[in-house]
Amino acid sequence: MTARILSSVVCGVLFGLGLVISDMVNPARVLAFLDVTGSWDPSLAFVMGGALIPSSVAYAVKRRRLRPVLDNQFHVPSNKTIDGKLLSGAALFGLGWGLVGLCPGPALAALVTARWEAVLFAVAMLLGMFAYRIVSSRHNAPLRAH
Repeated sequence: MTARILSSVVCGVLFGLGLVISDMVNPARVLAFLDVTGSWDPSLAFVMGGALIPSSVAYAVKRRRLRPVLDNQFHVPSNKTIDGKLLSGAALFGLGWGLVGLCPGPALAALVTARWEAVLFAVAMLLGMFAYRIVSSRHNAPLRAH
């Protein structure tokens, strides 16, 4: 296994472990965090705030390096346009997170718990991704001359 693949696996396992330890894989905890007018649970705010630490360190390191250790370039999004696709995607993400209490990362990490909610969410997420690919490929396909 190459160093790049191994480091990706290690990072993924660490990320998933962090999601499990912080209880982000528990839909009830997430929904309690989102219930600001009821019995609000602020603990996930600390998890999200804590996530800023390694992210800030990574961006500081990126500014000082020409390229990453195990790749030829940094893969950082450069598009800063706020358009309909971004807004509708954000709305769908927020709607799903608010209704179910899971988002893609925690849902995948929660699969190790074999809870039916996580399995159902992951299947629905994959079906949604598949449907998007079909719709976007038809939308972006070149017009055929008859």
